[in-house]
Amino acid sequence: MAPPSVLAALSEQSIELPSWAFGNSGTRFKVFPQPGVPRNPFEKVSDAAQVHRLTGVAPRVSLHIPWDMVDDFGKLAAHAADEGVSLGAVNSNLFQDEDYKLGSLTNRDPDVRRKAVAHHLRCIDVMRATGSKDLKIWLPDGLNYPGQDDIRDRQERLAESLQQVYAGLDPDQRIILEYKFFEPAFYATDIPDWGTSLLHCLALGDQATVVLDTGHHAPGTNIEFIVAQLLRIGKLGAFDFNSRFYADDDLIVGAADPFQLFRIMFEIVRADALRPDSGVNFMLDQCHNIEPKIPGQIRSVMNIQEATAKALLVDRDALSAAQQAGDVLGANAVLMDAYNTDVRPLLAELRAGMGLPDDPYAAYAASGYAEKIAAERVGGAQAGWDA
Repeated sequence: MAPPSVLAALSEQSIELPSWAFGNSGTRFKVFPQPGVPRNPFEKVSDAAQVHRLTGVAPRVSLHIPWDMVDDFGKLAAHAADEGVSLGAVNSNLFQDEDYKLGSLTNRDPDVRRKAVAHHLRCIDVMRATGSKDLKIWLPDGLNYPGQDDIRDRQERLAESLQQVYAGLDPDQRIILEYKFFEPAFYATDIPDWGTSLLHCLALGDQATVVLDTGHHAPGTNIEFIVAQLLRIGKLGAFDFNSRFYADDDLIVGAADPFQLFRIMFEIVRADALRPDSGVNFMLDQCHNIEPKIPGQIRSVMNIQEATAKALLVDRDALSAAQQAGDVLGANAVLMDAYNTDVRPLLAELRAGMGLPDDPYAAYAASGYAEKIAAERVGGAQAGWDA
């Protein structure tokens, strides 16, 4: 029998799903289509709702603009409600227009910067129509060669552009600003790390916080240290959960290093940031290139649940006592005991109490939904990276 406090915390967990994870995606060389892939944002929402019905902890769907543009966002929000979910963060797109070849918010051309700012103001209008509170900005801007542009000037232009976007927010909305170590730029990315993102957020104000993508770091980076620091100063706004072996691989979260995911979730539990009102939005950001879309999202949610359950099982009193005593191995053993616990029975108990199947992954396979959408979604263009 699991401690009631652990079950209560797990039942309140909330993980936001990305609409784009349900469309076709691939490598730089090939996009691989799959049968039954959504053809429009409404079908994306319906697929995301299947994940929530089986896991019980994925009640929101992130949108990507312009990929998820519709004529009536009120209608899309109503469709989401009918499916038992809601619309979450709105993600901007600064990486597909020809004008952005040399940068968007950092571009030397003021007309290009105005276009990029206007796109974000349009995204804020979408937020008003859907009830979203988060505008997520990932900036692909950067340089491939030394001397290509002035590094400092680009930061000044970025700060000015972000301030214009920030000024367009409503009082209950916020910017969540992502960073990425490299790619598509290879010499100098304009927001390469959490420190740069944090500096811009601090300059903007209280309605700006940092997004931590678990795949956007150099190999060997202590990500849980970054998590602890941002939580400590109240500037961790959101996660983009995924997994990587080398760089930004966008694999299923926990696939490469489940122990790292556990360590991250321990810092979340340590800071009491698992609560829905903590201000931290737990989101997935993954591309399922060869694996099926909906099962990929289900497995991702389950992996986060398992890491969270293990983090909640850490004996905090025993850990504190070992730390106070300087018992290095004893303190580590407390963490390892929790990590090595098989929490699948605990999560099966949780799901039973929520009226859900013990194994969401197996339940989806038996549901017939994959066969249904493959038969129904014939004709029209499948959604993908640009739709």
